[in-house]
Amino acid sequence: MNVALERVQRLDLDCYADAVGLHPEVVERLVTLGLLEAVSENAGGLWFAPSEVARCFRLQRLRANLALNYAALGVVVDLLDRIAGLEAELRKRPRPVEASHMTGAL
Repeated sequence: MNVALERVQRLDLDCYADAVGLHPEVVERLVTLGLLEAVSENAGGLWFAPSEVARCFRLQRLRANLALNYAALGVVVDLLDRIAGLEAELRKRPRPVEASHMTGAL
């Protein structure tokens, strides 16, 4: 018996809501606020990339630990993403040689 395992490409609203432990209406609200990304089909259904599960858990942690409202949550997530991007850029750059190594420390 051959069983082909298919990688999940996207989750519908109900499956996504179950995966993240939220009511589907709360998930729709997060999408409307721009905190989660979803693709809408012609029939009106929302579909989520599997990576959005981790994003939602991050939102839930920040909201619970910092007691943020949804508007503040968006700002904090944007800032954390910018910081992560800047840190990644810094890691890619070669480190400058310290002046004391070049001229000899006293």
